This record gives sequence, C-alpha cells and structure tokens, in this order.
Amino acid sequence: MSLITDTVRGVWAMVVGLWTTTMELKDKPVTIQYPEIKRPVSARFKGRHELKRYDNGLEKCIGCALCAAACPADAIFVEASENTDEERYSPGERYASTYEINMLRCIYCGYCEDACPTEAIVLGDNYELSFTDRRDSIYTREMLLDPVPEGGKPTPQKVEPGVYTRSIPVMEDPK
Repeated sequence: MSLITDTVRGVWAMVVGLWTTTMELKDKPVTIQYPEIKRPVSARFKGRHELKRYDNGLEKCIGCALCAAACPADAIFVEASENTDEERYSPGERYASTYEINMLRCIYCGYCEDACPTEAIVLGDNYELSFTDRRDSIYTREMLLDPVPEGGKPTPQKVEPGVYTRSIPVMEDPK
C-alpha cells in the first residue's frame, strides 16, 4: 500500500513540475543582449568613482583627504599641493595633486561620497570594470576627472589674485 502511495505522489510531483515548466515557456525570455543593450541601473546604484568639476572647469576636489579617512577599505590615497593664481586647479588653497583609488580594494560603500565637503567624489553608474593587471585597477586623478564642461577652461587655469577666497562656494538654502 505504501509503495503505491509513494508512486502516485512521485507521478503527481512530476506532472506538477512539467505543468509549471510548460506555463513558463509561454513567457518571453528576459535575456538582455549586454554589450549592445545596457541594462538601466537604479538611482541608488554605486558604480565607478568620478571626480566632478565646476562649470568654469575648476576641479571640485580640494585635497582635504576626508574621503581617504572615511574609506573603511583604505582604497583611496590623496596627496595635496598648494594652488597659486598662476596655476589654479581648484577654488581652495589646495588641490589634490595625487588622487588614486585602488578599485580592487574598494567595497563601493559610498562613505567617500558622504565625507566629501565639496561633493567632488561621486559614485557613478558605470559598472563596466575589468582589469588584466593589478596596476590597471588603480585609477588616478586623470582617469577619474570628468571632462571639462562646455564653456569651461581646462586646469590649471591662470586667474587674477583674490578671485578665489573660499574652497567651497556659497550655496543657496534648499527650497
């Protein structure tokens, strides 16, 4: 009696499984043809880092290294140098002469983005990262910087003395 019951249960389980498979065949596949069609990412996605610029072309990074201090994986290295009016990279007294992120160490937590007082470092939506060598995984300042915006000038810029007295521009209150 038990053998017949077990056989009926097994056959019933197989019928239910085949029915489920048959119903799934009616749906269209969700495969995306990756290199040609890129899947949109969510608004909160944290991808490759980007160093932002102001509209005039100056870099937002002032070399304060708060991002490096906030990084739990110790993936960021920042070395600051002094700005002069003949060679100005950022509006502040200093700029990041060396800015490196080791992408193999980075855990994409976003703490660097939260710690930045000038909103210079942003985790973008680029998820296409591949390396053939460990040295290729270290992104330098030049690799991370956004292109110069339209109407802006590339850095370093020569400016008149006394134009930039604040490292963070005066911002409006949110409305």
